Amino acid sequence: MQDDAGDKNTAGDKISKAREEAVQLVYKVTEQGAYANLALMKTLRHSKLNVADRSLLTNLVNGTIRMLKHLDWVLNVFLKQDINKQNPWLRSILRVSAYQIMFMDRIPHFACVNDAVEMSRKQCDTNLAKVTNGVLRNLIRHKDDIKYPTPGSPEYLAVYYSHPRELVDTLLNVYGAEQCENILAYNNQPARIDFRVNTLKTSRDQLIQELHQDGVKCYPSPVLPCSIRIGAMEGSLDDLPAYKEGKFYVQNEAAMLAAIILDPLPGEKVLDLCCGVGGKTTHMAEKMKNQGYIKAYDSYTQKIDILKANCTRLGIRIVDVRPEDIMLVEEKQPTGRVMLDVPCSGSGVLNRRSDARWNKDIIAIKQLTRLQLQFLQKAGSLLKDGGYLLYSTCSILPEENEYVVQDFIADNPFDLVGFDQKLSFFPLDAGDKENARQGMLTLLPGKYDTDGMFFALMQKRVRRKG
Repeated sequence: MQDDAGDKNTAGDKISKAREEAVQLVYKVTEQGAYANLALMKTLRHSKLNVADRSLLTNLVNGTIRMLKHLDWVLNVFLKQDINKQNPWLRSILRVSAYQIMFMDRIPHFACVNDAVEMSRKQCDTNLAKVTNGVLRNLIRHKDDIKYPTPGSPEYLAVYYSHPRELVDTLLNVYGAEQCENILAYNNQPARIDFRVNTLKTSRDQLIQELHQDGVKCYPSPVLPCSIRIGAMEGSLDDLPAYKEGKFYVQNEAAMLAAIILDPLPGEKVLDLCCGVGGKTTHMAEKMKNQGYIKAYDSYTQKIDILKANCTRLGIRIVDVRPEDIMLVEEKQPTGRVMLDVPCSGSGVLNRRSDARWNKDIIAIKQLTRLQLQFLQKAGSLLKDGGYLLYSTCSILPEENEYVVQDFIADNPFDLVGFDQKLSFFPLDAGDKENARQGMLTLLPGKYDTDGMFFALMQKRVRRKG
């Protein structure tokens, strides 16, 4: 259940601005195809809401989108016609309102219903306002009596945890019932914020002390020596002095492991293909103590611009950023280390973007796997004999991970290399430690209180002369 301290609306007040904006954003996402994170970010950038109401708006939008399948099941119990046949504005109003009733303990029911009725009258008509009133009051009276599909069944898991049935079937087949349910439950938790300490500028202890002075509740990660976990933070991230001074980078702890596994050394030349906005790129530069050379490629110029800004803020000088399709990359001299973080379904980070689970790419990954193999083959061609290649995804589906790597190794002169010793600080269980020793590791979402990630470390064979 989610708490809220920002809602002060009463029956006699006007409609809560946070609720009204939440309905508008949910409408844009579900009816017009907007991306939840981008639409929410744009609204918050121009919003005059106070801190508590900004938090409420974020919770309402992300929570409603995340729990759509569950909410629609519940609402259909009380609707005469299926929710997908209802007025689009009514759909959004009912979904946002049902989320508050079902999942937010401290939202007064009367305030939620009154606002929903007024919004229905404003966006639809008086008759639909009456429908809203009846449905929500019935839900409040009978929410503890709602019958879901048979507990433990695939349909139950899909409805109760609000995931596409196809994805649930896949996870059940790969990981079994217990792990599948754990993954689904983790995906529904709000994403935690982690700060990666920029060791070029500060230490973890110093940064924690500074953040505490600026009102940030935080604590050292129990699993990564370079990470700080954030409990609560007032105001904007951009306003923190430590952020402006480049003393940290926001990155999930699972992603922090990539640079640690590849382990680039000061003075080396490294290629970072599909570098994105530079989370792994800048971490490698920090590990290299700002000595050496990193050539970073990405085909999206917007991401390249953000990476450049990140490097400037963090004080990193060794990254050469190139806006180019990696399939067209040519290097005069092969390199000793390559980072390849490929585009993927994102099935390991579904708690990070509320609408990601409804993306068709989660299931339709055949085209993705072909692209991933092509990228891997290209990366391998840029590596010198004896060099190291790290293949990583934020997916937990074997088709994008182990199968791609196995297909690549079958046709190319590469061998898997164990990296369990490089993760000696991380609390891997016996099975995962053995997998890391064999050269491939899947971190399941939530298992170590991190996102899901996959890593495979490979070394190019040295060709015999003569």
